Amino acid sequence: MVNRLLANMSLDESLIGIHVNWSMYFPTVALIHRHLENVPEQLNGWVDDPLQQSPKLIQAINETAHEIQLNADVLVVVGIGGSYLGAKAVQDALTPYFGLQENGVEVLYVGHNLSGTYMKQLINHLHNKEVYMNVISKSGETMETMLAFRVLRNYMKNRYGNTHNNRIIVTTESNNGSLKKIADQNQYRTFAIPSNIGGRYSVLTPAGLLPIATAGIDINQLLEGAKDAAIHFKEEQVERNMAYRYAVIRYELYKKGYQMELLACFEPSLAKLQQWWQQLFAESEGKEQKGLFPSSVCYSSDLHSMGQFIQDGSPILFETLLHFNEVDMDYFLPIEERDEDALNYLTDKSFNEINTVAKEGVTAAHADAGVPIIQIQLKKLDAYHFGFLLYFFMKACAMSAYLLKVNPFDQPGVEQYKIKTLELLINSVIYKN
Repeated sequence: MVNRLLANMSLDESLIGIHVNWSMYFPTVALIHRHLENVPEQLNGWVDDPLQQSPKLIQAINETAHEIQLNADVLVVVGIGGSYLGAKAVQDALTPYFGLQENGVEVLYVGHNLSGTYMKQLINHLHNKEVYMNVISKSGETMETMLAFRVLRNYMKNRYGNTHNNRIIVTTESNNGSLKKIADQNQYRTFAIPSNIGGRYSVLTPAGLLPIATAGIDINQLLEGAKDAAIHFKEEQVERNMAYRYAVIRYELYKKGYQMELLACFEPSLAKLQQWWQQLFAESEGKEQKGLFPSSVCYSSDLHSMGQFIQDGSPILFETLLHFNEVDMDYFLPIEERDEDALNYLTDKSFNEINTVAKEGVTAAHADAGVPIIQIQLKKLDAYHFGFLLYFFMKACAMSAYLLKVNPFDQPGVEQYKIKTLELLINSVIYKN
């Protein structure tokens, strides 16, 4: 198994531009690894969750997804942050650009912003479509999610009357929280988010799996990839663990003064994966005035905007290039008899082959400019390898945060904005009255 996994994913460190004294990290990485694997924490349940998933739970998720596919045109997912980004990342990466997966239905997301325009247009879009709703929140106290839930719940009541509760599914804490109370009082079906898994690490729990399955994506293969990754990344020796090597390289570059990491992809469908990755690392590392700023670019489009800064701007960033060797579809350039655009020399190449050459050109140009480059390469853009990649990033992120000596699993800065917003809203009501 290990040889197959190593062949399916690689980490190229040849262009990072610094020397890493790996032996210096042996004891620290091993200590953090043993802590992650063996010391129960409030929110590290994701480490072994892919190895402990109940077949009955996965069957129930698949059966619910099948029910939605049979009876609805749209599943509206209500959530924010980790309650939607992971599912949307998988959905966008593995769904056709123009259309739906075979047997999948349209999956839309709300509750991740406070735009009245977005909400109004969503409600209008649902007209004449059969609808199910899945609200996702551990606490049931996140403002954006609960405001959207109120609107959509009211919509479902008005439209479906006494049968509306059959079309609302709640994914939340199993035993407590305001959303769980609402679900119990109204007899909504529920799926549980494990209490020891936080939002940004929850994509492989029901929080992500139900929307993903409803979109027509094989969650069994997704979990198989994550399971293999969970086994593979139990190696505590940093020289044999790609996730830990990635974390250490990031830390070394951070110590050298680099302030930003750009995750660069070469397929537009990976934009939401980049946003999920940004949340994962920003919320896990950005504490106590520490941490790299995670940002992202999609090539080749961003070469015509951000590319200038990356090539010639302030030396504050390094790149992590993510590339999948195989994709399901491709297109060849047609031959033009008159060759007016002088492109006939490329007619024996496909768009994906040209994209790969562009990647090599970007890598060479940026490396020549002194930009440190990490390269992550996977065999194929499919559910199995995507599950493997998601787990890779989560394991690397936890290690990276601990190297910075910060807690990977809390987000005190996020709580501050919630407190200030609530104060302003309460004051506005008081002054109005």
